[in-house]
Amino acid sequence: MGRVLVLYYSWSNGNTECVPQELADACGADVERIETVDPYPKDYDGTVNQAKREVEAGFEPELEPLAHDSADYDVIAVGTPTWWYSMAPAVRTLLHARDWRDKVVVPFSTCDGWEGTALDDMSGLAEGARVAESLAVTFGSDGGSRMATDPRKVTDWAGRVATLAKERN
Repeated sequence: MGRVLVLYYSWSNGNTECVPQELADACGADVERIETVDPYPKDYDGTVNQAKREVEAGFEPELEPLAHDSADYDVIAVGTPTWWYSMAPAVRTLLHARDWRDKVVVPFSTCDGWEGTALDDMSGLAEGARVAESLAVTFGSDGGSRMATDPRKVTDWAGRVATLAKERN
C-alpha cells in the first residue's frame, strides 16, 4: 500500500479532527495536526473576526514545523474547517508551501452548513498533484460536534482512499 499521511487543521470543537481517524483506521495513515506559530484567539468571536480578515486577504500564517515530511508519502489527505466559505489560512499556507508533484492529494473539509469553495480552493493550490476523493463533512449548525453527514459516507470515503493508496504501489 502507498504511504498515506493526513494533515489537518482544527480550531474549536475538533470536528475536523474526527475525520483523520477514519483514514488511520482504513489505511494505516500517519496523522498530524497543523499548528500555527501564532495561535488564534481562544474566544470564538475574536477568531471569527480575525479569520474573516485573513481569508479575504489570502493571508498565509507561519506554521509550526511538521514532524512528517510529505515527500515521504504517496497520498496526502489535507483537512480544513470551512472558514468564510474557504479553507482555514493555515491550510492555505501548507498547500502553497509544498511540492505536490507526483502526489495524490485528498482534500476534505468540515462545515456547519455549506462548505463554500473550500474543496475547490484547496484543489487549486495543490499544484502538480492528482486531486482525488474530495469530501465535505457537515456538522450540526448549532456549533456542536453532532455530525449531520451520514457517518457511513465518511467510512466509505476512507475505504476509497485506502484503495487509492493500494493502487499507488
